[in-house]
Order: sequence, then C-alpha cells, then structure tokens
Amino acid sequence: MHKWLVFLHVFGVMGFMLAHGGTTAMTFLLRRQRDPDRMRALLDLSGNSWPAFAISFLLLFVSGIVAGFSGRWWGEGWIWTSLVILLGMSVYMGWASRARYHRLRKVLGLPYFEGNKDQPALPAASLEEIYAVQATINPGLLAVIGTGGTFVILWLMMFRPF
Repeated sequence: MHKWLVFLHVFGVMGFMLAHGGTTAMTFLLRRQRDPDRMRALLDLSGNSWPAFAISFLLLFVSGIVAGFSGRWWGEGWIWTSLVILLGMSVYMGWASRARYHRLRKVLGLPYFEGNKDQPALPAASLEEIYAVQATINPGLLAVIGTGGTFVILWLMMFRPF
C-alpha cells in the first residue's frame, strides 16, 4: 500500500509540474510582451491550466500526507519541514499571482478575481497603465522561490536528514 501512495505522490508532483509549465513559460513571456492581445492570450493559456494544476496539487498533497502516516514519518523533522515549505510556497505564489496577474487581467479588459469573487471584464486601460502594471511582474523571483523550494523539498524527501 505504501508504494502505491508514494507512486501517487510522485505522479501528483509530475502532473503539478506539467500543469505549471505553461504558467511558468507565460510569466517570462508576458514580461517582454508589448501587444495587449498577446498578453491576453498568454494569461488565458495560464488560466486554462488551473484545473489540472489544482487536481494534481490535491493528489500530491493528500497522497503525501497519507504516505507520511503509512511510512510512520510524522515524528521526523524532514516531513514537517517539507510540509511547511510546500504550504509557504503555495501561499506566497497564490498571493503573488493575485496581487499582480489579476491586476494585469483587469487592466487588459479580461475577467479577473478580486475580493474573493470573480469579476466581469472592464474596458481595457491605456497602454501606459497596462505597461505600468506589467512592470510590477517579477518572474525571476517567482522562479527562484518555486525552483528553490522544490529543490529543498526533494532533497529532504530523498535524504531525510533529520
């Protein structure tokens, strides 16, 4: 049973990374894009990966928790540290995406999310305003946090140092 849980956990991680690949590419392409129509298309591409992202995250999270019980690892520090890093990254990435990408969706005239509610599209803002919001996006920071955190979690899971 434990091997199946680990299998599902790794499968969930693979699905998560695959679903996140489009969003990661979008963050770097969006920063250099000057055509609002192409910006809209990139944001829609990323938004369409959300269902696969959410399902795979749920699979990796639940299977990891259950595998922690079946492996009797909840008394070890590495699993708690991994969980804290995963949750911390998730909270930060969720906040960063709402703070920046939903604001960009809004000024581009796309439906957006604000105040815990979906909002309808508004008329697009001026190019100057669009470019100002676009300038607040820092894909490098998100990539460093996501890649670095994932690397540390992988190291903790593989070597179980404490």
